[in-house]
Amino acid sequence: MSNPFQDQLLKAGLVSKKQVHKARQDKNKKTKQQHSKKENGTDETKIQIQRAAEEKARRDRELNMNKVEQARQKAISIEINQLITSNCLSRDENCEIVYNFEHNKKVKRIYVNADMKQQIICGKLGIARIEGRYELVPQAIAEKIQQRNQKRIVIFNEEERTSDDDYSSSKYQIPDDLTW
Repeated sequence: MSNPFQDQLLKAGLVSKKQVHKARQDKNKKTKQQHSKKENGTDETKIQIQRAAEEKARRDRELNMNKVEQARQKAISIEINQLITSNCLSRDENCEIVYNFEHNKKVKRIYVNADMKQQIICGKLGIARIEGRYELVPQAIAEKIQQRNQKRIVIFNEEERTSDDDYSSSKYQIPDDLTW
């Protein structure tokens, strides 16, 4: 295709055939360069799109792992709640003794009878937390709950623990009926 403007300049004698030919070559070179730049830009764009897709896939995997972990924790919590509710010892109006214990650096209390208090001290009963309240559970259930989530068991004496020998009052036995 020829350019009518170039043809008119050539007929008028203002330009030579060499100049027209050189102008066409320059124009072809520029279009080829622009075309190659577009291809390079397309390659870079493809690489950027691929990187973005890989990043999105990685974030999706992380979110999916978080959701799976949350579902697992929720299932464990439900299982613990079922263990506590189905195996807790019922406390009635005969439970008049206040048993004080520490939970989250606060002193909490639960009402028990003398037998329950002795069993808590010996480690045969544990105190478990469920929905803001505290319940007594047998030793086997307390161990199962402790394996699943240690934060849900407030008090559970697995064995009789002794304090440091350097502590001077360790020589004296504290009576079980002492309330504070």
